[in-house]
Amino acid sequence: MTELEGYRREIDRIDGELVKWFLERMEVTGKVGAYKQRAGIPVLDAGREKQVIAAKTALTDDPARKADIAALYESIMAISRRQQRHLVREGAEDPGYAAYLADLTRAREPVARPRVVYQGEPGCYSEEAAAGFFGDEADSRGLAWFNDVFAALERGEADYAVVPVENSSTGSIRQVYDLLAQYRYAIVGEWQVKVEHCLMALPGVSLSEIKTVYSHEQGLMQCEKYLDAHRDWRRVPTLDTAGSAKLVAQTGDRTAAAICSRRAARLYGLHILAEGVNYNSRNHTRFAVVSPVPELRPGRDKISAMFRLPHQSGSLHEILTIFAVQGLNLLKLESRPIPGRGWEYLFFLDFTGDLTAPGMDGVLHELSQLAAEIRILGNYKGYVE
Repeated sequence: MTELEGYRREIDRIDGELVKWFLERMEVTGKVGAYKQRAGIPVLDAGREKQVIAAKTALTDDPARKADIAALYESIMAISRRQQRHLVREGAEDPGYAAYLADLTRAREPVARPRVVYQGEPGCYSEEAAAGFFGDEADSRGLAWFNDVFAALERGEADYAVVPVENSSTGSIRQVYDLLAQYRYAIVGEWQVKVEHCLMALPGVSLSEIKTVYSHEQGLMQCEKYLDAHRDWRRVPTLDTAGSAKLVAQTGDRTAAAICSRRAARLYGLHILAEGVNYNSRNHTRFAVVSPVPELRPGRDKISAMFRLPHQSGSLHEILTIFAVQGLNLLKLESRPIPGRGWEYLFFLDFTGDLTAPGMDGVLHELSQLAAEIRILGNYKGYVE
């Protein structure tokens, strides 16, 4: 037997003891859960859990091992809580969980010949995303504001909306997240567009003539390094990138330039003065396909949700522990302030999974029990290049 094999045998022996003691611990925590059920006591006792972790980490003087022991017991107690909740069924009537079940029953099939709306003028990146997801022949039209896009769904004037939710350079699109919280719509798909900003002006105009640059605020932010080399240029934000190209074309101003896509340059007859002016060459924008009615399309592997936390210590950590224990990949976590409620936040998260997969019902039930409020925004197929 080699030295390595000897170590492995010793580990196997220790693991056998650990499993035995773990199962014995779970038997006792099951009895705790039964007691809590009879006494009407909540499953989570944050103070008690802090005491347990403090006592266990005090058994070693090694700072690194203290952190490891804390992580170990956080996972063990998360498993124990899940076991107890199966007994107690705490929060079984949570309205967020009930709404999720109702949404599954009213899910529709994808619309065959959809009417699609997006924010911006023809030639914008949102139009490109709509064409990418639904095809070039889709009946799509642009509206001035993000609010207009969601309102069009509410009035039944469109079947889907395509809206940007995140850029790889400048982060999340806050207005869209606020509207997702406001409207009870569903995310049914996503698309990704590579953003390659160009500086463009009227035909025959040279770089030295430019005095003003127009673009969406995100476009200006994504091109800051290029624009900082031209400090004498005035930067003016517009509603969207393609709208800035349209503005330059319509005004005929030879001192004006726009930052937008090659597609917009062709559409509005402008001349490209500089290509790739965004500082991140791997600049992508992720778009959500929003529907007024939930859908469960084939190949769905991504879930988006929104939740609000109760005012108690460790509540966010406890929710995140669920993903670790269940082996779910948490893809994104975003927070937004709740209007009119100082220092309270809504959290948006994306994680891998299928709502109809075995075991997912239990995961969502546990999330609904831990959160003060939760809403499933959608289950869809994640974008793959």
